[in-house]
Amino acid sequence: MAPHQIPETVDTLQLLERVRGGDEEALEVLVQRYVPRLKRWARGRLPIEARGAVDTDDMVQETMVRVLRKVKDFKPEREGSFAVYLRRAILNRITDETRRLQHHVHSVHNLVEQVPSKLSPLDHVLGEEATQRYEAALTRIKEEDRELIVMRLELQCGYREIADALGRASPDAARMAVGRAALRLAEEMRRAG
Repeated sequence: MAPHQIPETVDTLQLLERVRGGDEEALEVLVQRYVPRLKRWARGRLPIEARGAVDTDDMVQETMVRVLRKVKDFKPEREGSFAVYLRRAILNRITDETRRLQHHVHSVHNLVEQVPSKLSPLDHVLGEEATQRYEAALTRIKEEDRELIVMRLELQCGYREIADALGRASPDAARMAVGRAALRLAEEMRRAG
């Protein structure tokens, strides 16, 4: 059976169980399902000065490979936990890369001068200043609100996945929680603007 023949209705928990059993098709489906989301999310998180020095796609691929090598150790609490786990793994990798690059500030500045930085899709839509206000506001809201915003806007998770990952009663409850979190984020952005 080819990876595209695994029905889309097979949830992540089922795929993880199949991967633990050595199912290569399930592994491919997991990669296809999460890598594009993670690449979009990571591009918006990597500091602008590092975007020319670090290949985001490679960083995401390498992190995904590391996570999948240890998938037998991952114990999901509910559907959506894997997306949160992956996002945290990428965030840790971004933090590591940022620290590594800070030690080589002079080298990074030379690379940035030689390679034009690439703006993320979020940068294109909001502009660099608005993106900075968004990022700053995101750090000032509650962790739960931040998770809701990131899962919906940046990882493009569905409301069912958000509900499962964050323990909401239903997709509608997750949708309402995302709406409230977005209002709080907008208020923080207005205060900073």
